[in-house]
Amino acid sequence: MEAFWISLVVIFVAELGDKSQLMAMTFATRFKPWPVLAGITIATTIVHLVSVAVGGLIGDALPTTAISIVAGIAFLGFALWTLRGDELTEEESRKAQRTTRHALIAVTVAFFLSELGDKTMLATITLATQHGWVGTWIGSTVGMVAADALAIVVGRMLGTHLPERVIRYGAAAAFAVFGVVLLGEALIS
Repeated sequence: MEAFWISLVVIFVAELGDKSQLMAMTFATRFKPWPVLAGITIATTIVHLVSVAVGGLIGDALPTTAISIVAGIAFLGFALWTLRGDELTEEESRKAQRTTRHALIAVTVAFFLSELGDKTMLATITLATQHGWVGTWIGSTVGMVAADALAIVVGRMLGTHLPERVIRYGAAAAFAVFGVVLLGEALIS
């Protein structure tokens, strides 16, 4: 359960202000929320399964202290990445607006491709090096789907105007705290 809750919180925070949230809001303006959420869930489930497999292999191969140090540095890097911000490219925005048929397939493919190499995928790999893969997989998937569902709801209620700066700074601060805690644990051990 620890892996589940840690992964859920970390990935939920990581997803705040991410380009996939912007994609979710864009798709939600064109399609009903349920196919958008189902597509996000399918893509996230697959990407995060691959992520925990990679993280599990790395976790088994390296000593715990080394993993904690690398994970701490990675989370500090995620904090900087989050501060930099994430935006949809013009091409991604056009694809999201142009797609009108087969919403589930369009959303699934778009999210799958956008998540490959994204910070939430890398964060899931990092979490899986230290926690059980099943809890990490389920927690990270639920965290990401919940964050994107929140974006869909808020986006539909408020339009596309979200307090992006506050979200970005809050998520970056959370990543920095996780990074410092992991480094502190590694250095104290």
